[in-house]
Amino acid sequence: MSSTPRTPDTRSTSIQIDVDGKKMDAYMVTPARTPAPVVVVLQEIFGVNNDIKKTCEELSAAGFITIAPDLFWRQERDVNLNHWSDEEWKKGFVLYGAYDRNVGVQDIYAVVQAARHIDGSTGKVGVIGFCLGGLMTFLVAARKDVDAAVAYHGGETDKYVSESHAIKAPLLMHLGELDEFIDHDAQNRIKASLADMPNATIYSYPGQYHAFARHTGVHYNAAAAALANGRTISFLKQHLGLSG
Repeated sequence: MSSTPRTPDTRSTSIQIDVDGKKMDAYMVTPARTPAPVVVVLQEIFGVNNDIKKTCEELSAAGFITIAPDLFWRQERDVNLNHWSDEEWKKGFVLYGAYDRNVGVQDIYAVVQAARHIDGSTGKVGVIGFCLGGLMTFLVAARKDVDAAVAYHGGETDKYVSESHAIKAPLLMHLGELDEFIDHDAQNRIKASLADMPNATIYSYPGQYHAFARHTGVHYNAAAAALANGRTISFLKQHLGLSG
């Protein structure tokens, strides 16, 4: 296990988590003060890349332990795509198409369970995800026990809205109104499925496309990202019991 200082207040570490008798790699960032609640950060199709690591560091600076598991570990370990080239997009979509979401739920829940007992954890664990990770956040919240869930532009969530009723944890969802991968009909189906659930909150961002909150993405919008991320941190602090 290696460790590298990131800021005066956080420390990043490569860890491994036992899953089905094998080792799943993950990136973990620890805040200056523990015990602290844990946020499991779920990647897009680009792996645990620089953007996901930066998200972990930002959440950790806000006081959370963060863990980003390598979701594609059963297909290819250490996927880390950062340049948005056609080649990287193609590779990401191939991995996405082959990703077994039912197995993925089990993998992620193994991380959640480990996070409840990891050194410095308060035992409270939330899940946050982006695109593929947003969908997996939704599915984990529907099928397993988590303390809070935040989904950013979860692609294909509309195909699973029959499971919405099973979500018991507080759920926060962010959708860009002009998302090219989640059209208006899909967004309306998602909203309708959660409309009568007091534990679910959905924010729509006018004029925003897919991945508007990705730091280096082509559609990154600083103002919209700051609004969404501020809402996310407040939500996680409230429901995971982090003061300040």
